[in-house]
Amino acid sequence: MTRFLELNAVRYAYPGQKMAALDGVKDVVHSVSLHITPGDFHCLIGRSGCGKTTLLKLAAGLLQPQSGSIALQGVPVTGPNPDMGFVFQSPTLLDWLTVVDNVLLPISLQGKVQTAQREKAIVLLDQLGLNGLQSRFPQQLSGGQQSRVAIARALINAPPILFMDEPFASLDAITRSELQQDLLALCQSQGTSVLFITHDIAEAVYLADHISVMQAGAMCHQLAVDLPHPRQPALRYTADFNARCAELRQAMDRTA
Repeated sequence: MTRFLELNAVRYAYPGQKMAALDGVKDVVHSVSLHITPGDFHCLIGRSGCGKTTLLKLAAGLLQPQSGSIALQGVPVTGPNPDMGFVFQSPTLLDWLTVVDNVLLPISLQGKVQTAQREKAIVLLDQLGLNGLQSRFPQQLSGGQQSRVAIARALINAPPILFMDEPFASLDAITRSELQQDLLALCQSQGTSVLFITHDIAEAVYLADHISVMQAGAMCHQLAVDLPHPRQPALRYTADFNARCAELRQAMDRTA
């Protein structure tokens, strides 16, 4: 099986933590290996402080490991690059730009936006349920709509991989469910690989092809989610879905 994103025996400690380790304090990320294949949707779950966000930052090149190796498509990761898209908890839209110009921001920072690129941005917005809203400003949008704009911005350059850190955490349940559906459809249509952090077990099972549970900076459980695609909302109420949620909950309870 082709490996797309590879983390091998990665270790990371924040500045000053090396000295603390002498007193028994563990690394934030300790000897973690993780391999993601092309088009794979991989979720990281675990209790607060387990190292999920630090691991994502390492995978994306936002932090550099003290030991181990990280490679994307066979090339060592030394920092963020155009092959990566990012969506974090806050949409971080620019208030003075319209919706479509927020989506086009990664392109405009590199040069003049072409007509075809603007048309692509509008198509992305339509696919995310924002038809007709391209000329509005962020303050005129709901929280869910702002999250959709952030996703469109992350996908405008069709990056091979998307890094997402609890992007739906602050949304209501219905909006969250709708965004999960739209995200899956877009990533599958573009063949995008995803590394997605969430505290929500049901969200992880619904979205993911594979799930890793972290505890104290290390991987403690892995699950291949062999549920059918495309995922449909009714899946959430099936015995197979609930069985996988229960397995992950038990894994997290064992780490408490």
